[in-house]
Amino acid sequence: MRVEHLSLTNFRNYARLELMLPAGKPVVLHGSNAQGKTSLLEALYYLAAARSPYTHSDRQLIHWRAENDMMPYARISADITSRAQSQARLDITLMLDPSGDPTGGRLRKVIKLNGVEKRVMDIVGLLVVVLFLPQDLTLIEGAPVDRRRFMDTTLSQVEKGYLNALDTYERVLPQRNALLRRIAERQADARELAYWDEQLVAAGSILIADRQRFLRELEASAQVTHLDLTGRKEVLTLRYLPSFISTVKNSGQLSFDTMGLDLHRELKADEIAPQFADRLKAELRESVERGMTLSGPHRDELRLLINERDSGLYGSRGQARTAVMAIKLAELAWMRAHIGEPPLLLLDEVVAELDAQRRAYLLEQIDGQAQTLMTTTELDIFTASFLAKAAIWKVNEGQIEVSEA
Repeated sequence: MRVEHLSLTNFRNYARLELMLPAGKPVVLHGSNAQGKTSLLEALYYLAAARSPYTHSDRQLIHWRAENDMMPYARISADITSRAQSQARLDITLMLDPSGDPTGGRLRKVIKLNGVEKRVMDIVGLLVVVLFLPQDLTLIEGAPVDRRRFMDTTLSQVEKGYLNALDTYERVLPQRNALLRRIAERQADARELAYWDEQLVAAGSILIADRQRFLRELEASAQVTHLDLTGRKEVLTLRYLPSFISTVKNSGQLSFDTMGLDLHRELKADEIAPQFADRLKAELRESVERGMTLSGPHRDELRLLINERDSGLYGSRGQARTAVMAIKLAELAWMRAHIGEPPLLLLDEVVAELDAQRRAYLLEQIDGQAQTLMTTTELDIFTASFLAKAAIWKVNEGQIEVSEA
C-alpha cells in the first residue's frame, strides 16, 4: 500500500504542490518550524481518515490566501496503489460558501473515488495509516477518551464492521440521552427507549468484542518489543476496563475480573449483547435522573501496566515513552497482518523526542517495506547510514526540494 502521487491545492501552507513519492525508501522532511512539514503528513492522514489529527475544524485546513476568493476551497488528491485497489484516484475537496452566512460560511466536504462521489464511510480503509506523534504520550497520561480514540481509529481503518458499529453507536447514543432527559421532564414515555436500546446494544456489543480481540492481539506484539527495549526487565500489559461486568454465557463466571477484561478468554458480541441490555434496564432510573447513558463502550477504559503497575500513575517519563513506542510499533504490525501489506507510516518529530537507544531501535524497524515519511528540524540526529538510504527533502514556505544529507 502506497501513495504514488500527491497533489495539494490551498491546503495549509501549500498553495500548490505536485509530488511523486519514492518507493522502497523512507522520506525525511526537514526544515524550520511552520514551513509545511507537518502539513504534508496531515494531508496524507486526511486521505485515510477524512479528518485531521491536529484540528477539529476543517476550515483551518484552507490556505489563508484563499479566504478572499469567491469560493474558498482546499483539495487533496492522491494516486493510491494497494492489493485491494491496483490503482485508485482519491480526491477530497473542502469548499467554503461564504454567501449570506455571518459565521464565516458553510463548509462542504466532497469526496470522490475514481471520479465517483462517495461518503466518508466508503473510503475509510482505502489508505491505512499509522501516525506516530510526540503527543501519543496521551495513551499513558491522557484521559480515557484518548485511549478509546486510539482503539477506534485503529480498528475503524481495518475493519468495516467496527466502523459501521461505531458510526451507529455515535449516532444513537446522543438520541438516547436526549430521550432520557425528556423522560425526566415527563415529556416522553420510558417505553420509547426500546427502539434506541436495541440499536445501542447491537452496535455497542460489537465494539466491546472487537476491542477485546484487538487488545489481545496488540498486547502479544507490544510485549515482545517492550521486552527488547527494556533489556527484558519490564513486562507491558494492557488492561481493558469495560464499564460493566460481563460473564461467560451469562453464567456468573466472570470474564471481566479484578484485572479488567481477561484478554485470553474471548466473548462474542452475541454473548455480550443480552448482558448489555440487562445493564441498561438495571440503570434506567439513575440514567433518567442524570440524563445520560451510564454504561457502554463510550465509558470504557484502557490502562497500560509495566510490571503490573499502572504506568499512568507510577511510571516515569522514560517508561511512558518506551510503552508508547512499543504500542505504536505493535499497531503497525497488527495492521500489516490484517490487511496483508504494510500501511503508511507517518512520524512527526518523533525521532528527536527519543533517547539514543530508542531512536536506534525505531530506525531499525524502518525497512523500506512500509512507505514512511518523517519530519525533523535537525538532520544530525539521524545516523549517516540511515540518511544514505533515505530520500532527503527540504521544506521551506510550502515548497519542497530534494536535497543531499
